[in-house]
Amino acid sequence: MSGLRRAEGVTPREEIWRQDRLRLYRYGPGSAPGHGVPLLIVYALVNRPTMLDLAPGRSFIAGLLARGIEVYLLDWGYPDAADRHLAFEDYLDDYLDSCVSQVSARHGGQPIDLLGVCQGGVISLCYAALHPGRLRRLVTLVTPVDFAAGDNSLARLVRDVDVDALVDALGTVPGELMSAGYLALQPHQQLVRKYLAMPGRDADPEERDLFLRMEQWIYDSPAQAGEMFRQFARDCFQRNLLVRGELEIGGQRIDLSRIRLPVLNVYGRRDHLVPPPSSQALGRLLDGGDYTERAIDGGHIGIFVGRRSEELQDCVANWLKTGAADPGDGSGAACRRTAISAAGTRGGEGGSSAA
Repeated sequence: MSGLRRAEGVTPREEIWRQDRLRLYRYGPGSAPGHGVPLLIVYALVNRPTMLDLAPGRSFIAGLLARGIEVYLLDWGYPDAADRHLAFEDYLDDYLDSCVSQVSARHGGQPIDLLGVCQGGVISLCYAALHPGRLRRLVTLVTPVDFAAGDNSLARLVRDVDVDALVDALGTVPGELMSAGYLALQPHQQLVRKYLAMPGRDADPEERDLFLRMEQWIYDSPAQAGEMFRQFARDCFQRNLLVRGELEIGGQRIDLSRIRLPVLNVYGRRDHLVPPPSSQALGRLLDGGDYTERAIDGGHIGIFVGRRSEELQDCVANWLKTGAADPGDGSGAACRRTAISAAGTRGGEGGSSAA
């Protein structure tokens, strides 16, 4: 698979700012900012954000644009050996904070909406805890919070790694090593079964194209800056400090109870990388504002590109515009909305978190 070219998205965009490896993109036609509240998307460091704009008809970003959301994307780029010393605080208080400032300035200096995916959701939660006044709303998608909750095969794998020895030896952790680790979690599915099904895809050019784009994305794994990898693997996966309120970044303790803005948390019912209990832990930690939780019937990637992808697009767009994660079409409650008091008591409306 080393001969596969780097995956590219399908929706028009323009680069509006850059710093080191980082690029900040605005999506959609025209160059003038819109009048709505802008949304900045923060993807994980360990994969490429191309997953959010994978193919025509399978693009989370295009779906948000079609629903009236103005979308910006932070692209972390491809770190190399020169970036080995970049730490959590560099990504949080320099790169992400600078992007928030850039997007806000283009829209009159107003607070913006922030959406984090997986590890990007953890980074976004930490940012919201440290800089609550800079954001209007926060969305976390397939985001781990309690790294010991549920049947978490990835956490079990990382728990046995000598992270200090790995980073000290390699400096920057190769993307190929990261890909191998993820594939090892589902070896039969990822290395055998999906390829046995390839002949059947020839009859459907759209499915064949989607499969090849997915393969490009899977093997397009950036290297990881050593110090950031060390901190995240040790403090989140091995010590589980985030859920315990003991995570420190740049000398500042991350207290999720400081997040007072509205939060939408969406997880996949069949997510093998972030089990539902790991994500649901967020609702128990937030100490103010309002919290909406939504489950979608899919896996870690499937909720973005699978049959239920439009459900995710509707959920996020509706919530950003109205504060309700359901379309209001009479189809019934599909999320759990909870107002959390300072004392920790909860009064909710709606029903189950059915997809």
